[in-house]
Amino acid sequence: MVRVKAFAALRPPKNIVTEVAAPPYDVLDSQEAFRMAGEKSLLHITRPEIDFSPIAGEHEQRSYDKAVLNFRQWQENGWLVRDSAPCYYVYSQTMGDRTQYGLVLCAHTDDYAAGIIKKHELTRKDKEDDRMIHVRIQNANIEPVFFAYKDNDELNSIVAATVSKPSEYRFTDENGFGHELWVIADQSVVTRVTELFTNQVDAFYVADGHHRTAAAARVGAEKRASNSNHTGDEEYNYFMAVCFPASQLRILDYNRVVKDLNGLTEDEFLKALEEDFILKEASDSPYRPSDLHNFSMYLGGRWYSLTAREGRYDDSDPIGVLDVTILSRLVLDRILGIKDLRTDKRIDFVGGIRGLDELRRRVDETGMKVAFALHPVSMKQLTDIADSGNIMPPKTTWFEPKLRSGLAIHTLD
Repeated sequence: MVRVKAFAALRPPKNIVTEVAAPPYDVLDSQEAFRMAGEKSLLHITRPEIDFSPIAGEHEQRSYDKAVLNFRQWQENGWLVRDSAPCYYVYSQTMGDRTQYGLVLCAHTDDYAAGIIKKHELTRKDKEDDRMIHVRIQNANIEPVFFAYKDNDELNSIVAATVSKPSEYRFTDENGFGHELWVIADQSVVTRVTELFTNQVDAFYVADGHHRTAAAARVGAEKRASNSNHTGDEEYNYFMAVCFPASQLRILDYNRVVKDLNGLTEDEFLKALEEDFILKEASDSPYRPSDLHNFSMYLGGRWYSLTAREGRYDDSDPIGVLDVTILSRLVLDRILGIKDLRTDKRIDFVGGIRGLDELRRRVDETGMKVAFALHPVSMKQLTDIADSGNIMPPKTTWFEPKLRSGLAIHTLD
């Protein structure tokens, strides 16, 4: 079972929450962060390179030093204030007509090492190292990771009772997504939430934040090794996560654009595709995949439907059944010669939130040659793969909305 705890968060006062809260560090480049950041924005802490003129390198020592200085300054200014006692928090996100409710809590680093916090993607050491530096220098989890867990009726009831009361924060972001936060300060409820996770929830599933999760676990191990009186209960053994019931989450498609056809003409490429796919010209309008094993392709100003032929995939294999696997094996690798999705510079990835028109734009206006849209992975596929110990191909899942940073911060002391 998972190990969790409540924590006394650093949070912005209600009247300035919209000034402090910010998108995650990795959805903006430095220029976008510079343009967005107001005086109190958390971006000065998560993207401190924007405080230099010209903008500094995000991995320069002066940027790291500035992040530490800004974090301290935000607390001294009263822009981040610590709660008086350990709490849990309920955080809701609304996109269109759909709302998902997550519990903000601290998970234990040992659960990651033991595989109780389950991953579905590989991480890159350089990105882990970067996130580890940020946790280490701040002695804090500035931004949460995004977990799922299998539904628990009593936890759902506690959340429902909490959100029936007035919230602490409520606002709409620049994308039109709603964010709301409630504080669970009643210690009898806090104790019961801890008991339910500890006794009834057998795993967390990393939805978004694999590198931050791995980095937090590494910092915990580093601090453990340097503490001769380590007990396992120290604050550094825990890191901040927002945990959503799996039934409330929806994964969006994560699509691909490729720069060239590996020396083939368009006609030769289409003929090569017909060996493994039923190929139909769709229309001039964007075509969305209708089901599993059906793909959308934009090439030469036309949309196509590609359906994998029988026998080209294995529905009994949790990895082989994935459309990202089918596309990678039969098209990207076999025809286009793209062997490693994580390192090949000929391929790029477009989150489904950007829409099919973005795929067409990338081909028509930016020099890409062909685009593919995929049917999204289901949460059941994700949890089945994580439970089996398998790893999904890179860039398989896209979750939206992204967690807003700055609503709660967990310090490691």
